[in-house]
Amino acid sequence: MSVKQSVLVIDDEKINLKIIGDMLNDDVCIMMAKSGEQGIRKAIEYQPDLILLDVLMPEMDGFETMSRLRHDARTSTIPVIFITALNDSSHEEKALLMGASDYIQKPLHTNIVQARVRLHLQLIKQRKMLEKLANIDPLTSLANRRKYHDVITHEWQAAIQNQDCISLIVIDIDNFKQYNDCYGHATGDKVLQQVAEVLANQVSDKGLVARYGGEEFVILLPRHSREHSIDVARRCMQDVEALNLAYSHEDFSGKVTVSVGGSTKSPSLGCKSDDFFDAADDMLGLAKKSGKNRILWKLANDRQVVVE
Repeated sequence: MSVKQSVLVIDDEKINLKIIGDMLNDDVCIMMAKSGEQGIRKAIEYQPDLILLDVLMPEMDGFETMSRLRHDARTSTIPVIFITALNDSSHEEKALLMGASDYIQKPLHTNIVQARVRLHLQLIKQRKMLEKLANIDPLTSLANRRKYHDVITHEWQAAIQNQDCISLIVIDIDNFKQYNDCYGHATGDKVLQQVAEVLANQVSDKGLVARYGGEEFVILLPRHSREHSIDVARRCMQDVEALNLAYSHEDFSGKVTVSVGGSTKSPSLGCKSDDFFDAADDMLGLAKKSGKNRILWKLANDRQVVVE
């Protein structure tokens, strides 16, 4: 069952709110605000798919409301349609230059309002679908590297602001080239999918699992202690081994395992998230060089600990 898209209507006249609500109520979830201030608060809190905004309102008119919506990162991308009795082309030009998606003049005609709202909601749905696809690895259905970089940028700043810790786990499938040589890339792809599923099953919605590239994965765990994060890494490693994906090729045989590098940090201003990734990735490299199928974790003062 698809979830209804939501529309926020901002108008100081109750009768206009009712009229527009009645026009659209069958197709979308309607939210209403009687002033620009209230509209901005509701837009921030509820993140509607689309905003219908009256121009002529007391205290804060539609143009000022639009300006504040556009200058707040939480609402800057929500499309806005102006609905107004002003018929001066200069006002329409101003609205469009401010970034409005459309401009509907009163008196309102039900079929016109419905058609335009339906069109913009369809465009919004398509845009969100494309954004989602752009952030997903097509083979494993995990987040991709682009999504990881978006999330780490946000979570890194949040950790600095809130003085929280953040953990990163970097995972690489051991001897994956040999497995591909044994059984071919199609079977290797199935291994990537199985490992991806194992990793995703160990991480709650508070974390992010992404395919970083090739046979390398990352798990980002905001507000997770080192102990908790090591426990997640341990379960991932054990569950991959429990898949029992055995292979034998010439003088080389074994079963699919993973090596893990990790780091936990409470970042401060001046710290870089790229250095944080490098610390965990260095631990992964050492884990692979020292025998594979193990976890190495970065500690303070450039020390490390072998966990498994």
